[in-house]
Amino acid sequence: MTELYTIGYEGKELAELVATLKAHAIDRLIDVRQLPLSRRRGFSKTPLGDALRAAGIEYVHLRAAGNPFRKEPDPIEKYRAFLPAAAVGEVAEAVRGHRAALLCFCGTYAECHRSVLAPRVAKKLRVASVNL
Repeated sequence: MTELYTIGYEGKELAELVATLKAHAIDRLIDVRQLPLSRRRGFSKTPLGDALRAAGIEYVHLRAAGNPFRKEPDPIEKYRAFLPAAAVGEVAEAVRGHRAALLCFCGTYAECHRSVLAPRVAKKLRVASVNL
C-alpha cells in the first residue's frame, strides 16, 4: 500500500522526529532537501540515515526534488514554476509501495516546497498526502 506523508524537522529533536515517523508506521523517509546538511545535531545526511536505519526506517535522499530557490524572494512560487516532471516522477517512484514521508527543514508546510511537491507526487500516485 502506498501512502504519502510530509514532515519538517524545524524545532524538533532527532528522537522526536523518529518517534513521530514510527508512530505513523513510516518505512521510508525521503529527504527532499537539495543539500542534506543541517546545523541541527543529527539532521545531516549521514547521522540522520544512521538513526533512521537503527529505527527500521529506510533513508533516501533525492537532491533533484530540492528547492534551489530557498534563499530568494518568493521561493515557493519560483519552485512551483521550476519543478521538473522528472523530479516528481523520481519522488513518486521512491514513494511507491511504501508508507513514505518527504522530509525538509521547514516546520510550516505552507511555507515549504513540500507544499508544491507533495500534491504533484500524490496526484501522480493517485493517493492523498498528509502533513505530520
